Amino acid sequence: MCSKTFKSKSVLIRHKGLHSGERPYRCDVCSKAFRQKSDLIRHKRLHSGERPYCCDVCSKTFSQKSDLIKHKRLHSGERPYCCDVCSKTFNSKSDLIRHKRLHSGERPYCCGVCSKTFIQKGDLISHIRLHSGESPYCCDVCSKTFKVMSVLIRHKHLHSDEHPYCCDVCSKTFKVKSDLIRHKGLHSGERSYCCDVCSKAFTQKFNLIRHKCLHIGERPYC
Repeated sequence: MCSKTFKSKSVLIRHKGLHSGERPYRCDVCSKAFRQKSDLIRHKRLHSGERPYCCDVCSKTFSQKSDLIKHKRLHSGERPYCCDVCSKTFNSKSDLIRHKRLHSGERPYCCGVCSKTFIQKGDLISHIRLHSGESPYCCDVCSKTFKVMSVLIRHKHLHSDEHPYCCDVCSKTFKVKSDLIRHKGLHSGERSYCCDVCSKAFTQKFNLIRHKCLHIGERPYC
């Protein structure tokens, strides 16, 4: 078909599935189908909540090994992927690919309802929920639902009164460590959260998420 060669027969068999379009591995929870068994195993962790990969620095857990590898680069500072246009570096290949679309103008993900296009598949998925009304992320405390997972995570902090993380500059306390880290950026002036659509930078990830809603047309707060 394409004359590509492989070292093992099993890899060839998996590759040929790309040409045939066959997806023989089906999730018994949601019926989503996959070409490879390993993809099905990773997918099922979304349903089970299993996160078997743990960071040995901060103990954060992940459902996929690749996510752990990417996360550990935050601790090491490693950014091995470099843009050949502007020399900006990234800690994952997927981030580099998305970034390079800023230079090329490529927006490969298209809404089938309104034809709006997006740089990232995740932005398209969030946008489609505007048409469908779907809010798949549900708070297990109050049952409030959300279209975006990150908004649910921040909402759940409202249910806890504990503030164990304290700023060593101004003594302000926070419920979660990530909020403390973002807050300390206000003291340092660092703007480490950058929009991959327009390159605008923010001191807090939440502000970046809210800003990106402008690009995808989403209004998650009602």
